[in-house]
Amino acid sequence: MLKRFFVFFLAVIGLLLFSPLLLICLLLIWLKDFHDPFYIAPLVGKDGKIFPMVKLRTMVVHADKSGIDSTSTDDKRITFIGQTIRRFKIDELTQLWNVFLGQMSLVGPRPQVERDVNIYTSEERHLLDVRPGITDFASIVFADEGSILAGRVDPDLAYNQLIRPWKSRLGLLYVRHRTLWIDFKLIVATIIAVLARNKALQMACKMLVYLDADHELLTVCSRNTELNPAPPPGADDIVQSRT
Repeated sequence: MLKRFFVFFLAVIGLLLFSPLLLICLLLIWLKDFHDPFYIAPLVGKDGKIFPMVKLRTMVVHADKSGIDSTSTDDKRITFIGQTIRRFKIDELTQLWNVFLGQMSLVGPRPQVERDVNIYTSEERHLLDVRPGITDFASIVFADEGSILAGRVDPDLAYNQLIRPWKSRLGLLYVRHRTLWIDFKLIVATIIAVLARNKALQMACKMLVYLDADHELLTVCSRNTELNPAPPPGADDIVQSRT
């Protein structure tokens, strides 16, 4: 109950504080093509329930019709203003509305599209035990997700081989050890990551050490080594397709 009140309070403050910035971005997006500046994404939330996540539209109209869910930095669907909005994570601020409605939390595993959740392992399905969040460990560790996927022939497959295994492990670690104090530190690290990513990575790694994360996960989260394909939690084999 205390956490819900804390999260609700911060969501209201955040919406009020960032409303001028959001209004400017909404206007710029609308002036680009005179279409709806919002993008409503049907994503999977707590207990597997679908909810409409609100984002600023950073891509061309009907970009979701391509069937590609993962986005690289060189994705031709991203607009010029969309690149800037993504760079500074401004498109995530509208999700404070979902937090206000109780569909999301400030901190928690990032929500996924139904097609990705459908191929979760039984272990990964524990990610749905809590409300999805605007940020988490993976949001900091893989803040450069677009760059990781840039140039890939199949960005969705690359995501499932290179990012999903570690993103899910980080999410499961959070689900097992979540506290209000951990949430607070992750929020601070997320804010720092916008301008000083290395500092934010160091903060995340220190938290993971405190949570007794294994050496392999800590090595990946330091982001000092190249990412290699790995199986997701609860599986023995590397993902070869999304079906």
